Amino acid sequence: MKTTRQSQAKPKLKSSRAEKPSFQRVSVSDLQLLTTRLADAEETLRAIRMGEVDTVLVAGKEGSQVFTLDGAEHAYRMLIESMNEGALTLTADKMILFANQCFARMIRYPLEQVTGSSFRRFLSTEDRAILRPLMKKAARTGSQIQMSLRTGDGSLLPVQISIRELAREGSRRVIIGMVVTDLTETRRHEKRLRALTQRVVQVQEAERGRVARELHDNITQQLCAILVRSQTLANQLSANGGPAKREAIKLRELLGVAAQEVERIAHNLRPSVLDELGLAAAIRDTCTEFAERTGVAVGLARVELAARLPADTELALYRILQEALKNVELHAHARQVTVQLQQSDGAVRLTIKDDGTGVDAELPSARHKVQIGLNLLGIRERAAYVGGVLKVKSSRRAGTEIEVGIPRPTADKTLC
Repeated sequence: MKTTRQSQAKPKLKSSRAEKPSFQRVSVSDLQLLTTRLADAEETLRAIRMGEVDTVLVAGKEGSQVFTLDGAEHAYRMLIESMNEGALTLTADKMILFANQCFARMIRYPLEQVTGSSFRRFLSTEDRAILRPLMKKAARTGSQIQMSLRTGDGSLLPVQISIRELAREGSRRVIIGMVVTDLTETRRHEKRLRALTQRVVQVQEAERGRVARELHDNITQQLCAILVRSQTLANQLSANGGPAKREAIKLRELLGVAAQEVERIAHNLRPSVLDELGLAAAIRDTCTEFAERTGVAVGLARVELAARLPADTELALYRILQEALKNVELHAHARQVTVQLQQSDGAVRLTIKDDGTGVDAELPSARHKVQIGLNLLGIRERAAYVGGVLKVKSSRRAGTEIEVGIPRPTADKTLC
């Protein structure tokens, strides 16, 4: 039959007021008493870990409290110990009643130093403030959070913590259950995936630049030559040529449109103005072309930079603008778009706001919803590639605002 153990408070040693240091003689009986209490404490911890205790009496500020360890059967403990994740039970004031060996290994502490201690010792000051409201929320719906735990060797361990209040039939005391998942491998895989994504983007941009040069230097030049020859043919036909004259003029017009379209595609693949004049000039040029082509008014609220940004940062922001304008053209049904580019607080911010339907509005088909999601994912990846953060604000029939903030490098090239 399981036993109930009660922990006794240790006697406090009062310091002597004598001016000179003195040594208090400890009797043999005192040593025997302390040895007995230490052995009893170690046995209590062993019994708790092995599931041999069903009740713990804890002395606190509000007096002694009894905690019944429901489900403390040996089979249940063996199941918890076999988990590859950390498992904890805590009181409302974050004292650890139970922790499995996996959690102890995670934080690099002996299990006996974990059980009975405060969970706050493993948190930073900021994380303590974040965890406090989540502990209260756990009683209603449960919650999850990602943070870092301080380990025994001083390092920080990235973890995900799932928090839930445990059922306590017939008791008013709050017991919190936690499952702690080590995110070290997940973060490592995310880093590798991000590096792979960045490499794909680099290869993609190089290929875009090559195709843009081919279109501009070859296809566009050939179309322009054919356009000149068609103009010559139309001029040689007399005014009385009738249908032949009209067909020649129509051919010339079609060739002109084709040449302009090829040049536009080459410009979107890799705008020469971005390399030659910088991001601000490229944004103005792109917004002007977008307004003329779609009929959507584009306002440049503020587009200015004191100096050139690194080439990869300028290219990332330009691609983000392209993706945002593509969403406006295909899905937003907007009449007005406002673009703002500015630097402040050590960061460069690009904001694109429209007055359309918003990304949360009902769309004609699920395919459009997926396409918008993919475009936003592409924007987020572009921003992350240069260390930026994406913020999206949108609501039904109230438009969408996309803001990208990128830390400004310490060393910038001066704008000529």
